[in-house]
Amino acid sequence: MKENQTHDKKSLRAVSGKTADFDEIAKDCVAFANRDGGHLSIGIEDNQELPPDKQRVSETLKETVVKRINERTINVAIIPCVVTAENGGEYLDLEILQSVVSIASTTKGGYFIRDNDESKPIAPDELLRAITDKPSYSWETKVTLKYKVEQCDLNKLDRLIEKIRNSDRVSTFVKEKSTDEILEYYSLVSDDGFLTNLGVLWLGTQPQRARLLYSPTVQFIRYDNGGNKVFKQVWDDYTLNPDELLTAIWNGIPDWREINEVSDGLWRKEIPAYDEKVVREILCNSIAHRPYTTRGDVFINIYPDRMVVVNPGRLPLGVTPNNILRTTVKRNKELSRLFYALHIMEGEGSGYDLMYETQLSLGKSIPMVKEGDDYVTVTVERKIVSKEASRIFDYLQYAYPEVVGHQKSMIAFGLILQEEIISAELLSKKLQLHESDRLRSYVDILCSKNIVLTRGRGKGTKYYVNPEIISNSKANIKTTLKTIEPYRLKELILQDLKYHPHSLVSEMSVRLPDISFTELQKHVRKMAITGEVAYEGGRKYRRYSLP
Repeated sequence: MKENQTHDKKSLRAVSGKTADFDEIAKDCVAFANRDGGHLSIGIEDNQELPPDKQRVSETLKETVVKRINERTINVAIIPCVVTAENGGEYLDLEILQSVVSIASTTKGGYFIRDNDESKPIAPDELLRAITDKPSYSWETKVTLKYKVEQCDLNKLDRLIEKIRNSDRVSTFVKEKSTDEILEYYSLVSDDGFLTNLGVLWLGTQPQRARLLYSPTVQFIRYDNGGNKVFKQVWDDYTLNPDELLTAIWNGIPDWREINEVSDGLWRKEIPAYDEKVVREILCNSIAHRPYTTRGDVFINIYPDRMVVVNPGRLPLGVTPNNILRTTVKRNKELSRLFYALHIMEGEGSGYDLMYETQLSLGKSIPMVKEGDDYVTVTVERKIVSKEASRIFDYLQYAYPEVVGHQKSMIAFGLILQEEIISAELLSKKLQLHESDRLRSYVDILCSKNIVLTRGRGKGTKYYVNPEIISNSKANIKTTLKTIEPYRLKELILQDLKYHPHSLVSEMSVRLPDISFTELQKHVRKMAITGEVAYEGGRKYRRYSLP
């Protein structure tokens, strides 16, 4: 069991004897409650998968832990259970339920939230946002309009049930349920037979959906090179459910079917201006993850060189543009579950991975996410950064099918290919990873197959694509000095100083633009120490020449 966003491990010493730290346990419980809930396994060490085989947890200890947590927390509900592991050892499993309506806290006034495998404090300026945003997490399962199932749009109901029963993402157990049971399973109907807000959104008639606050409305606007509006289309009549709305938007905007042509030997290869998988995923996110307690239209703005989707409301608490690739928070869980079952969107936490992989495989920039005061924008560039990237990705699909199936590796490969050579630190930053050791899950397969080569060690490690991959793929990659070997760079420096003695490093950098200034400066200084080049002047304005 690995520690993650929904699971943490604690030693039994954390709740017994002089080493007991119930404040720390309370903090973790609050963090889980403010996220999606989770499990705290007390009695398993951080570096172990199982408890000691002779370990036993008494009922007295279980009661003590529950009592101490209740004394130290507010709005936290836990379910304790003593579990016997497969090796015979026992540990205390605390299931922390999600605090759906209110914000959980410690009795000392501490507010925390779970972020991957850490419990982080909620900043004071985020606390008000957390309180006001909380109702949006329970909106979909509430009943605000008293409509029975019999009053819904029966055609939409029949189509939904048919799609669920034909979906390969739905288990046989669910498919065999009756229509009423399926509606309850997906929270479309409450226990007393009324349509929930989600039920009205999906199955309601036009007047019913129009009365629902706030059903999504979408505006598409096309701009010319001068930033002037040249075309506008609006979906605001509330006749379509989310599935129908997404289909209508995709089919109704011809801009997304435009193509860019790139040379492919004797032929021309067509690359979509905006790939369907990327567009659909962004639109799905705008419908599935928006706060339905906030008024506002979704804007799809198309410019000559980019697409910008503007969504009302901010990102869920704990998600930022800098961690959106690795952090998953579903504001509307039941709507997301239905989207996944119907093949409308990808599974949990894989949407942005899919967009990154698709964009990079086409030689394009990754989507850019920005958060405003009350909106979120996602920008997708139309232009192709690397015209040969798609050829190289096609070659990998043929030569290394086992690697192509590893999405993380393909994302890392695409970033390395675009940068030509990139440090481990910068690659981790682009992948939104906190620690460099987590980078291994992205690059280990690439390195083991010699698809990507490395230079340096530790934090100084740099990654670049194996030249043989580029050669075998017949890609017409422009020659660059960025990946030049250190011994060749040394010869290049000596050759430059032969023609241009008494040069500053900055002057050499202008003549060798492919070499980064930092890399060039490091090599020149090393050569000065070993006596391979001579220098004069202070460290800041030092000039170099041949000895």
